[in-house]
Amino acid sequence: MRSDFVAAVRRFNRTVTQRVGALDDEYMACGRPLAQARLLWEVGPDGAEVAALRARLGLDSGYLSRLLRALEGDGLVSVGPAEQAGGDARVRVAALTPAGRAAWAELDERSDGFASSILAPLTEHRREQLVAAMAQVERLLIASMVVVEPCPPGDPRARACLRAYAREMARRFDDGFDPALSNPVHDEELVPPAGVFLLATLNSEPVGCGAVKLHRDAPAEVKRVWVADTVRGLGVGRRILGDLERYAAARGWTTLRLDTNRNLTEAIAMYHSAGYREIEPYNSERFAHHWFEKQLDPPQG
Repeated sequence: MRSDFVAAVRRFNRTVTQRVGALDDEYMACGRPLAQARLLWEVGPDGAEVAALRARLGLDSGYLSRLLRALEGDGLVSVGPAEQAGGDARVRVAALTPAGRAAWAELDERSDGFASSILAPLTEHRREQLVAAMAQVERLLIASMVVVEPCPPGDPRARACLRAYAREMARRFDDGFDPALSNPVHDEELVPPAGVFLLATLNSEPVGCGAVKLHRDAPAEVKRVWVADTVRGLGVGRRILGDLERYAAARGWTTLRLDTNRNLTEAIAMYHSAGYREIEPYNSERFAHHWFEKQLDPPQG
């Protein structure tokens, strides 16, 4: 990693933590530190499952429990089983008390005022610049939070991605999409040593997937690359594709192939930009109109 990049990120972090008051004992003079204020905000008027809060905020169970106990001690939050609302008794839910709702409303108002105080000293043009820059930074930070790792294709999160993939293909293909009519992709073909299934998650929620089949005595084949709308445009699909390429190359494959439908214009553009070239059909996939191939670079080191 370039040292100047690392130094720039550290400078940015120092500036932001000072400007937003992350170091203050009382965030925005609301009587509690930033971590407690943020958790109060995330619980919100509708309440939230504790597990969802942990995933959303990236907190470990112990620290989240301490924060919740502090808010409970102040009479702002109650934590109990979901059965209180007719749900699963094993699921714990955090909810705002009447005092918590009042504190949440005050926090909401103070947050608007604080945001305005950041913008107020700037000209209108610089405000537009700052807001646009913040939006770009937010998107890039979200992209950096996506985790891509191998996952058994039978995992519920993998299944959820594959169902979402099938629904999107059915919506976008001219004649719909029926997985039963497509060339089969069996689970056992997507686990080592036959292949791999990669799952992309954001705050523990599945947001993308992709797989590669390592055909014996034939080029490897990419299958089922899909990215959720929530992270589309953040380079997640390209990242999954690159990881699949490196996985195949590390195991001795020198060529990677794939097929795709003519309506998946974003995917076709991604394949072209990633160095794939169109070739003659190499299979009889019912839903394919384009076939691609790429020569893989040997693994480094």
